[in-house]
Amino acid sequence: MMAMAGVANPRMKGGVLPFDPWLVLCAACLMLTGFIMISSASLEVASRNNGTPYFYMLRQGIFILMALVGGLIVWRIPMAFWQQKGHWWMIGAAVLLVLVLIPGVGRGVNGSHRWLPLGPINLQASEVAKFCMVMYMGGYLVRRLKEVRTSWSGIAKPALPLGIYVGLLYLEPDFGAVVVLTSTVMGMIFLGGMRFSQFILVAGGAASLLALVVGLQPYRVARLQSFMDPWKDPFGTGYQLSQAQIAFGRGDWFGTGLGNSVQKLFYLPEAHTDFVYSVLAEEMGLIGALVIILIYAVLVVRMFLIGRKAESMRQFFMAYVTYGFSIIMAGQALINIGVNVGALPTKGLTLPLVSYGGSSLLVCVAMLAVILRIDYELKRLQIGAAGDPDPQNDERESGKNG
Repeated sequence: MMAMAGVANPRMKGGVLPFDPWLVLCAACLMLTGFIMISSASLEVASRNNGTPYFYMLRQGIFILMALVGGLIVWRIPMAFWQQKGHWWMIGAAVLLVLVLIPGVGRGVNGSHRWLPLGPINLQASEVAKFCMVMYMGGYLVRRLKEVRTSWSGIAKPALPLGIYVGLLYLEPDFGAVVVLTSTVMGMIFLGGMRFSQFILVAGGAASLLALVVGLQPYRVARLQSFMDPWKDPFGTGYQLSQAQIAFGRGDWFGTGLGNSVQKLFYLPEAHTDFVYSVLAEEMGLIGALVIILIYAVLVVRMFLIGRKAESMRQFFMAYVTYGFSIIMAGQALINIGVNVGALPTKGLTLPLVSYGGSSLLVCVAMLAVILRIDYELKRLQIGAAGDPDPQNDERESGKNG
């Protein structure tokens, strides 16, 4: 409650915007594009399954409103609060990952138990786990930064909570979340100052372990084989990829026009969720698909720049949290688009801010809200430093903001 009392006034001196305009613009464009494409891709499916063509469109609209309200609440929380409670976030997310595995508590879909039913929405525990792990790792790197940069023990200690998360995610199973979470933790440690030789060894070990996990599950081996040549079995294991490639082929340069996709008419499974990018490419063409990639590139670059600014101002918790969320956003977008174009094996990862789903949207907006809060606090520090000639006062202000 003490930390919550530190909510700042959004007005800033010198005409400085209290938020990064490019970050907000890119996020708004992606959410609006997602709403339009979900509306287009889901009309027929919703009409058949739910009796009304507007079912998924209306739900996504509600999710967007919930995400915006939640994002505003998260933005108003000072970063010191997140830093002080990092271990509790990690424990809380682990509890959620356990709950989804309990029969009668977690909700299963197509053999996977990843959701907790909470009234009108189903909370995907892995999305919350990504957010909480980044918060924990940001605090850990601040506390153990010297140890991380000088010894193996600083790198090995986060392996225990990460291993617990990975084990629980494997049991769901949610292999895509395992890859994203492991890559995020490794990326944060590397950006914290881990030696490159150590990074190569750890990355090689992680890749070998992931390859072993794939080999132990026959359906994952089948997915890998179908990825190599989806047209070998276009009506079986290669069905999703082959239908996605047809969508890209039909889109050509400028697309068939909004609402004119054929693949969404029960040919392409999960057209409004995992494969919404394929429908976008069919209706908007290669140009539209490349514009979306450009928007993601600008979004991620702006996020990394805010993280670099925090690091240069020696606000290391803010820096590492920003880096972690940037890696998640970039990684999920890269994997989802890679799956849609046939460059990666099929994985159940949503396209951030675009795909249908409440949990993913809520967590992605929360991540962006935290980064906007970081940008805001850094600007306050800069304005305070420029207007206060007393360095001791600057140090006190820096301490308050974590």
